[in-house]
Amino acid sequence: MERPGAVTNVPQINLERSKENEWISKDQIKKRTKKHKDYQPNYFLSIPITNKEITRGIKNLQDTIIQQDQRMSKAMTGDGSFHVTLLVMQLLNDDEINIGIDALLELKSFIEEILRGKHLILPFQGVDTFGNQVGFVKLAEGDHISLLLEIAEAAKRIFQEKGILAGDSRSYKPHLTFMKLFKTPWLWRQGVKEIDPKLFEEFISHRFGEEVVQRIDLCSMRKKKQSNGYYHCESSIVIGESSTVLQNYRKDTPCWPRGKRPIGIQDLINEALHRERMGLKAKVKQIKELLLKPETQAKIRRELFEGRCVNNSNQGNDVDFSDTLT
Repeated sequence: MERPGAVTNVPQINLERSKENEWISKDQIKKRTKKHKDYQPNYFLSIPITNKEITRGIKNLQDTIIQQDQRMSKAMTGDGSFHVTLLVMQLLNDDEINIGIDALLELKSFIEEILRGKHLILPFQGVDTFGNQVGFVKLAEGDHISLLLEIAEAAKRIFQEKGILAGDSRSYKPHLTFMKLFKTPWLWRQGVKEIDPKLFEEFISHRFGEEVVQRIDLCSMRKKKQSNGYYHCESSIVIGESSTVLQNYRKDTPCWPRGKRPIGIQDLINEALHRERMGLKAKVKQIKELLLKPETQAKIRRELFEGRCVNNSNQGNDVDFSDTLT
């Protein structure tokens, strides 16, 4: 029963709630927009090019261009880093890298379901550019493109579902980059502002060869490259291979950092142990930071030297733990 004189203004309450919800919604959109504005991919999923016929063909293409314009040598992609990008993403710390590794491992089963036991073969033919700034070898037309697009879409979905900012605003167009003019501003200052198609006209319809996709790597764009010129790898999965084949893996096979093997049963165990070690390292780091705080050191000194004679207390106050913790 309402008290006399009490007034319940339902429309006013609903209006205020509506305004509050609208403000919350706008605030969430603002935060999300800011997050995406700060999005700068620094990792990517790479399909490495291992077919020597393809790499030799691209080297011949690069040499042909350089012979006509020596300045273009600075814009060429190193032969150790030839790859097809499957997905770009942003991983800002070790925790996000570990999430990215988990997503990559999860992607393996989706790829196997898409391929259904078949090999994914990528034939490369012809050359083109993106806006006369990026030169690339084209992927020939065929059913393999739809399979690759399906795998790329699955990868994007899996990474995004795990909270990773991934993908590009542009539609995915698989390609094999061999030169980047936009990353050489000094050539612009010398007047070289475009890749002249005449430089590679003899390769317009050239068949470079076929790559059987055997591996997908999670690579860093910014960390130091390996000695063979390939990108720093955080983890990898093998496509269409059994764990028994992995035992025959050779450490001199390019693209694997620090002798890492493709992902098999033992590799999954090693990966789990690696993540556990990373977690322990993070905890040790936190403990070090805590012990290095002046208030923590002061408390330790008090507990260590409490009850000792006054003559020894002054010496105890001079203890500095920073040298032992670094």
